[in-house]
Amino acid sequence: MEIDLGKVPFTMDFHPSDNLVTAGLITGDLHLYRFNADSTPQRLLEIHAHSEACRAVRFINDGQAIITGSSDRSILATDLETGSPITRLENAHEDAIFSLINLTESTIATGDDQGCIKVWDTRQRSCCNSFNAHEDYVSDMTFASDSMKLLSTSGDGTLSVCNLRSNKIQSQSEFSEEELLSVVIMKNGRKVICGSQNGTLLLYSWGFFKDCRYPF
Repeated sequence: MEIDLGKVPFTMDFHPSDNLVTAGLITGDLHLYRFNADSTPQRLLEIHAHSEACRAVRFINDGQAIITGSSDRSILATDLETGSPITRLENAHEDAIFSLINLTESTIATGDDQGCIKVWDTRQRSCCNSFNAHEDYVSDMTFASDSMKLLSTSGDGTLSVCNLRSNKIQSQSEFSEEELLSVVIMKNGRKVICGSQNGTLLLYSWGFFKDCRYPF
């Protein structure tokens, strides 16, 4: 299966329970498609969501809405059924938004080009936490819900751990020579793996984030 988006995509996400995929484009457009293995994908929505590149997209509220972040510094929530805007936050960050993640049913986090991470209450439509976690763009984030810790990687070559209970940056790794582009929690929360620009994977043990156990 192949979908011709027409322009360069920056980001995508799959619906949590339906055969839907959404993509954010360099033009600021947001696309939504229904797909099946034995048929041509059907475009359901095409929205000019942002004035600049749509860099991050996620389904929220059990897939009832799509939230996007852009290099124009805005965050937009869009109704899945109608394509109508639910809310838009202009100037949500001081710098271009690079990444976005769901945390809980009512909170999301966004990261920008200068390393700032903000946590948002989607019900109140307001920022409830802010962390200057990095010195370069926040490339990826993942969330450990049991400990309420937000892990993030950055172009500055570090892994940071933000504690949402204490509202503090709990730990940060040593600087890697390469930009870190992705992060995932594995082994039932015992290990954290980060992907780097040169293809090397960095392995950390949970709670020992200062030093990488070994690259591979």
